[in-house]
Amino acid sequence: MFESVLVANRGEIASRVVRTVRALGLKAVAVYSEADAELPFVAEADEAILLGPADPSRSYLDGAAVLEAARRTNAQAIHPGYGFLAENAAFAAAVVDRGLGWIGAPPLAVARMGDKINARNLMREAGVPVCPGVWEPVPDEETAVEEAERIGYPVMVKAAAGGGGVGMGAAHAEDALRAAFRTARSRAERFFEGSDILLERFVTGARHVEVQILGLADGTVVALGDRDCSVQRRHQKLVAESPSPALDAELRTRLADAAVRAGEAVGYRGAGTVEFLVAPAAGEFYFLEMSTALQAEHPVTELVTGIDIVEQQLRAAAGEPPTFTGTAPHGHALAFRIYAEDPRCFLPGPGRVRVWEEPVGEGIRIDAGYAEGSAVTPVYDLLMAKLCVHAADRPAALERARAALAAFRVEGPRSNIAFHLELLDRPEFDDGRHDTGIVERMRNR
Repeated sequence: MFESVLVANRGEIASRVVRTVRALGLKAVAVYSEADAELPFVAEADEAILLGPADPSRSYLDGAAVLEAARRTNAQAIHPGYGFLAENAAFAAAVVDRGLGWIGAPPLAVARMGDKINARNLMREAGVPVCPGVWEPVPDEETAVEEAERIGYPVMVKAAAGGGGVGMGAAHAEDALRAAFRTARSRAERFFEGSDILLERFVTGARHVEVQILGLADGTVVALGDRDCSVQRRHQKLVAESPSPALDAELRTRLADAAVRAGEAVGYRGAGTVEFLVAPAAGEFYFLEMSTALQAEHPVTELVTGIDIVEQQLRAAAGEPPTFTGTAPHGHALAFRIYAEDPRCFLPGPGRVRVWEEPVGEGIRIDAGYAEGSAVTPVYDLLMAKLCVHAADRPAALERARAALAAFRVEGPRSNIAFHLELLDRPEFDDGRHDTGIVERMRNR
């Protein structure tokens, strides 16, 4: 095992990784920007290094600065968390070339899965169901119109690179397709330094279900269970739960088998997530993408399996066997992303935290990046914390979630806690019948 690990991230995920690193008796090194100097993760680490100013390109996205911090602190490995450099194949390769441990997916797997079109082709070859669509980048608007006619409306327009819902939009007719194509291309060029566009069929009434996989040191790929992430705003996840209430035993097994095949197809190591669109009534599912990093939603899988996924990442990267023998889930877990945003329209609401009171009790877990006195800045993602609950079954977990959300007090920044409480009152969510359109229905009623 490594003796020291540098955590190349910030906020709640940095705190979460530091927690396991220190629990294993290893030295945890944090890096931070000037804007984050007072955040909890900096104090929680054994050592912390200033990277640069608030601008991500001059701090958390500056791979050379991160590598220099590792050299200065004699860190033996780098854990990238999620976002920033976590799915940057060139940075992963640079870490490996320096002789450091990379607590992430192999650089080649990151590169192959980083392009959605390439990923679709690889998954089709591996026998993983892929949604009807294009197999090459769509070069221009007129070709997009022709392809949409072939695929059949509605279609989803996506930037081939990147993630987080950026550069993604659905189109039900030609005019909307043209507008979505222009928007996707513009955002792809701005955020991902590429302009390739992908078209695929839009699956109406679908669920977003993902499978947590873990590539072990001996080359084995295992599935640790599924998560339902159908509650989304602007294609970004707000709630995760495990196991998905939309799957029966047969569909769950098929989904897990497909996820393992996907991981094996790229020689996967470490923690990753294979994401699918699922049409439960038809018993069909389609590959969406593979996230080659530790996802924000991983706590619900940890709660139902009892497996510390960060620990298993560290062990796999160090060439050590896992510490678990079984992956069968126990009970039900939900995680709610607590953002600094207006719960009515999801507009940003950053500010300094005046009051931060977390709920406590059995089956409650808070992964927080802020505390009383912390400043939530608009420079970064506005995720403040994840409130996670676990109970014997889904009804009990929902009841525990209501009580925990009602007891969570955040003052200063706006928070979307009220939205989550509203969601829990929706009959379609309460009985697990919701799909990816639930937030749009809530806000357009």
